[in-house]
Amino acid sequence: MSISLKTEYLGMSLANPIVASASPLTGSIESLTQLEKAGVAAVVLPSLFEEQIEHDALEVHHLLSFGADSSHEAINYFPELSSYNTGPDAYLQLIKDAKQVLSVPVMASLNGISRGGWVRYAKLIQSAGADALELNIYFVPTDDRMPGEAVEQRYVDLVRDVREVVSLPLSVKIGPYFSSPANMAQKLIDAGANGLVLFNRFVQPDIDLETMQMVSRLELSQPSEARQAMQWIGVLRHRVSASLAATGGVHSPEDLIKLLLVGADVIMIASSMIHKGPKQALVLLEGLHDWLEEYEYTSVGQMKGSMCYDHCPNPKGYDRSNYMKALVNYTGQHV
Repeated sequence: MSISLKTEYLGMSLANPIVASASPLTGSIESLTQLEKAGVAAVVLPSLFEEQIEHDALEVHHLLSFGADSSHEAINYFPELSSYNTGPDAYLQLIKDAKQVLSVPVMASLNGISRGGWVRYAKLIQSAGADALELNIYFVPTDDRMPGEAVEQRYVDLVRDVREVVSLPLSVKIGPYFSSPANMAQKLIDAGANGLVLFNRFVQPDIDLETMQMVSRLELSQPSEARQAMQWIGVLRHRVSASLAATGGVHSPEDLIKLLLVGADVIMIASSMIHKGPKQALVLLEGLHDWLEEYEYTSVGQMKGSMCYDHCPNPKGYDRSNYMKALVNYTGQHV
């Protein structure tokens, strides 16, 4: 029996549902080539961070202007800042090089801090030839005067602003911390998003007890983290028209299969391939193929979404009714 692993994402036909998520593994042509050989169907390049670009520009500006006022003639020794590579040139070149070398779609990732930055770099990324753009929105609202509505509107405005200047397929990578994730998802789609990536992993602060400094610690994902994306992709599958990508916590074929069953179009992998190498993609694909064969599915499309909220035998498992049962079962009692 012939089994098809094909799927659709952001209007693109992919050979299978595994996408290499933005990570150090997607930051060089050498590793991108290894990922493609291992079987990934598309890649997301590491995020282009606006603040890093601005920081580099300021550093060069400071270097070039140091001592320039010591004499009038000294000014002539300092070339214009615009002639220096302080912008996203290296990132744009990576897009161009990847497009020349790879046969799979190359998606860019943008993490901005200002409206002008998002818009400017989105246009540059499109001009460089990326197949799609992922907006990696990382905003932690620490201002106690900012209401939830203002936070949501910031996301919506950002997506709308970028959509106005690019025609690329546009996905939005967001965190789970909205009062109504399903409603927020629809707002982003209405603003111009073609897909959603669920969910962004916010870096949690820690304290270094020796230096008494706040530090950031980024750890690889754990399988349990996939359940959050599983819940909301299952709820959204037949309620939104956009593509849905799951990210975070996929380390085994079983993790991959569960997310496809609730309706994910693609599964974005980073941590497990960082830990085990690009060949982990092949392990996941073989496990998926074997499972489909065992349960007599002919394609990923046939099984995808069969356990989403609207199709599963017991949709109560998605909401509060399952909460008490989970707690009671954990104590060893029976409902």
